[in-house]
Amino acid sequence: MKRTNTGANLPVLRSHNAALVLDLLRAADRDGISRLELAEGTGLTPQAVSKITARLRAEGLVTEAGRRASTGGKPRTVLRLVPSAAHAVGLQLDRDELTAVLVDLAGTVVASRTRPLDLSGSVPDVVEAATDEVRALLEHELEHETERVLGVGVGMPGPLDHWSGVPGRVTGAPRWEGVPLRAELGERLGLTVVLDKDTNAAALGLALRGRPTGSQDSASGSGSGSGSGSDSGSEAAESFAYLHLGTGLGAGLVLGGTLHRGARTGAGEFGHQVVQLDGPACSCGNRGCIEALCLAAVARGELDEAARVLGTGAANLVRLLDVDQVLLGGRTVAAAGETFVRGVRAVIGDDAVYVALADAGSYPVAEGAAQLVLAPLFGRMDGDRLGQ
Repeated sequence: MKRTNTGANLPVLRSHNAALVLDLLRAADRDGISRLELAEGTGLTPQAVSKITARLRAEGLVTEAGRRASTGGKPRTVLRLVPSAAHAVGLQLDRDELTAVLVDLAGTVVASRTRPLDLSGSVPDVVEAATDEVRALLEHELEHETERVLGVGVGMPGPLDHWSGVPGRVTGAPRWEGVPLRAELGERLGLTVVLDKDTNAAALGLALRGRPTGSQDSASGSGSGSGSGSDSGSEAAESFAYLHLGTGLGAGLVLGGTLHRGARTGAGEFGHQVVQLDGPACSCGNRGCIEALCLAAVARGELDEAARVLGTGAANLVRLLDVDQVLLGGRTVAAAGETFVRGVRAVIGDDAVYVALADAGSYPVAEGAAQLVLAPLFGRMDGDRLGQ
């Protein structure tokens, strides 16, 4: 399958070495980093780093941030990323709600907008609503037309083809099958658009945040704290499963430090494992899917049962992929975090598996969708390791 190139249209993106430098500048945050440290961190020569940083400064992406005290030689000039130099939009098309966020280069949310949405209704109406929200966000939040917007990342339920930017027969919203959503939004907005499944977007955002935070031993299971259930430390972003329970149920997988989409970008249809052959009908057309059982339990107010069903699927995933971290998110989970973490952990029944709420920000899918645009700028996309 031919892959369509997408991402930010900036001159610096033509250089892999520039991406390495930018990634170190991003990691250094406001403390900044010297050219010598950039050379050491990237393996580039000091001369190459000087040329790259000069270009980045000319682009307005990097600025000088003072000098470090001398330790015997000439004081080193410190450089830092300019987060406000460019922005990206993240858009979540949920089954009942649209969320748009504007983030800066550091991934910080600058502004957000939310409105009701019927994803299963008129496709043109949904596309129009998405277009209107992105335009409104940019018009209200960016003071100057010259401020760079690198693109729009869109996360929505699957299945869909990430490479072509075309949804498949979206579960519960079959009208989306074959709609060239990425191309249509790109034409309307005049911006680069990247489309991915909502769970993939959220998993990408988590991986780029580095170590997932949460407490395996916390009585509340709230996911706050440093997390003592796994000794993986900074390796936490290497492999994990993110399970998202909201209006539907899906998974985002990071395996070996890379986002796993599968050969046809269909990986992560976690909610449509059949676990009860004579079970209730699911919107996907099958019976007894985990999603149908889980949502039915939630609708009855039986959250312990919903957590048990979710844990059954999580345990299957742990055994199949040998991941040692399961992170939970989505509106339904967030509303009863202790119940879901405790229930999933009990069914998995393995103290070596870290189970916690995902620390994915206020808008996990929308923020992750924005990272679909930002990550290539820092060399953190397809085939590249996502963790620090």
